[in-house]
Amino acid sequence: MSIYLTGTLWVLGAALISAVLVVVTRRFGSEEDREKTLGSGGAVFSIVAGLHAVLVAFILISLFDSSNNAEEQVQKEANALVAIDWSADSLPEPAKSKVDQLIRTYVATVVDEEWPRMREGEDIGNKGWGTLNQLRETIATAAPDGDWQQDRKTEAANQLWEVYQARQERIDAAGGGVNPVVWLALLIGTVLSLLFPYLFGGPNLVAQLITTIALTSTLILLLFAIYQLQNPFSGGVHIPSDAFSAAVDRLS
Repeated sequence: MSIYLTGTLWVLGAALISAVLVVVTRRFGSEEDREKTLGSGGAVFSIVAGLHAVLVAFILISLFDSSNNAEEQVQKEANALVAIDWSADSLPEPAKSKVDQLIRTYVATVVDEEWPRMREGEDIGNKGWGTLNQLRETIATAAPDGDWQQDRKTEAANQLWEVYQARQERIDAAGGGVNPVVWLALLIGTVLSLLFPYLFGGPNLVAQLITTIALTSTLILLLFAIYQLQNPFSGGVHIPSDAFSAAVDRLS
């Protein structure tokens, strides 16, 4: 199902439920009681809603930054692999051919095995790390002939370190997400923010319906956005593995 359709259904469902609850809750209590409590309730609502808005804004900004950083690290990892292959192309055999083979094996592991697991938030295992270790050993044991090959060997080793760093950033981004404690605070804050319009909605039914539906739809939409952004390799962001596929094409 499309993310846009899913989000729309979330918002429409929440709006419908909130409208029903407004009509039901207005059967309890008189207009005079609602007018008396509206002033004091409004002050408390401003504090609760303000704190909740700050928390939501902070989380969304953090998730946006994390998603952008994850995408940058994926591109950096793929580019560094190409740089390793180009640098190792000047090394003597058998190091030259083995480096090329290990890079292709690593890319296949990332695209075919790690990417589906990252989308599901699962552990990706150690196969990719093992291939990088073999690559490190191959470069380290290569016997360069002359200063030019020595420089290429050093460059390949430096680019391999870039791959290590970018890979770790990618894995951390896939296994991050929103902490369960933060989710609890978000849900409680949302519930508290939604209680006030039902309790202190004012004497006008139409105005209360509009206010409550607008508030409910906005809060649910923000929760949906947080849920979709917490894993940059699935949901709304869904970073693809195209950078690694393009790297293989450049190797060819």
